[in-house]
Amino acid sequence: MKGYQSRTNIVQDEKGDLVTDSHSIVAKWRDHFFQLLNVHRFNYPRQTEIHTADPLVPGPSAFEVEMADGKLKSHRSPGIDKIPTELIKARGRTIRSEIYKLINSVRNKEELPEEWKKSITVPIYKKGDKRLL
Repeated sequence: MKGYQSRTNIVQDEKGDLVTDSHSIVAKWRDHFFQLLNVHRFNYPRQTEIHTADPLVPGPSAFEVEMADGKLKSHRSPGIDKIPTELIKARGRTIRSEIYKLINSVRNKEELPEEWKKSITVPIYKKGDKRLL
């Protein structure tokens, strides 16, 4: 069945019981994605810290930021920052300059802002029972 399909507000728990409470459903999805995305399948060898005066990978150039801006797709839902791509594109050189400064600032501090570690996950059903996670 193609076209619009309504969202399901029911999921099945481990026992096969139906869960309809919105808080419980959100908790089930959170647990599902936590297990799905936080699996350590490989044992990586211990990384050795390298201390150099120069960065190993150069930061992005202003031209690269401009090229990335040009590749942004319009008419998409904004992320957690609520900034639509149309606004970024409309501000042109001014906003590209600020984004360039922001990226380099984060790079120099060598720590991601907490906001950049957050995401919005939307499950998209391909086939099968929508109540099963």
